[in-house]
Amino acid sequence: MLKVGLTGGIGAGKSEVSRLLVGHGAVLIDADRIAREVVAPGTPGLAAVAEAFGPQVLAADGSLDRPKLGSIVFADPERLAVLNSIVHPLVGARSRELEGTAAADAVVVHDVPLLAENGLAQLYDLVVVVDVAPETQLDRLTRLRGMTEQDARARMAAQATREKRLGIADIVIDNDVPLEALRRRVGEVWADLVRRAQASGSNKRNASSK
Repeated sequence: MLKVGLTGGIGAGKSEVSRLLVGHGAVLIDADRIAREVVAPGTPGLAAVAEAFGPQVLAADGSLDRPKLGSIVFADPERLAVLNSIVHPLVGARSRELEGTAAADAVVVHDVPLLAENGLAQLYDLVVVVDVAPETQLDRLTRLRGMTEQDARARMAAQATREKRLGIADIVIDNDVPLEALRRRVGEVWADLVRRAQASGSNKRNASSK
């Protein structure tokens, strides 16, 4: 098994790269999706969040009011740390559980938006960073997601710098390119990942036979 950490700044197109890798055969573990699952109604995670932040973070139907919670933690690092201390262990446990169901020779791609910010590179065999220029991020966030320029710049500033992400990259996928070029690049990366997974499996088998 090859464990790959996939990350990129907001608006970089990481979701499209994830989709393309799955099309090639990758097993995808999406940290954002899991983060939503672990605080779904009726979960211990949601109960812990409500206990820490009060009932005002719950919507009328009992689900998590994400905008309300975001307004509390976005500008308060201490409160954000409290939230992370609740959610991150749950996400990690669920990710390991899903990873355990993958085949021994699988390429498992962990889609982790805040991989650089949270210093998680060491958890993976290698890190793939989807990279675009900040100007491209800003254009996509305002034109495609309907954000104001101020909101888009604030979201970008809250993440790791481009330099920090590239500093942890074993493989970089440039997404300042047309879709067809991105598809070709992802195909090249996939072939590389499969070779690495096969080599890793062979090394483990050889070690166990000694």
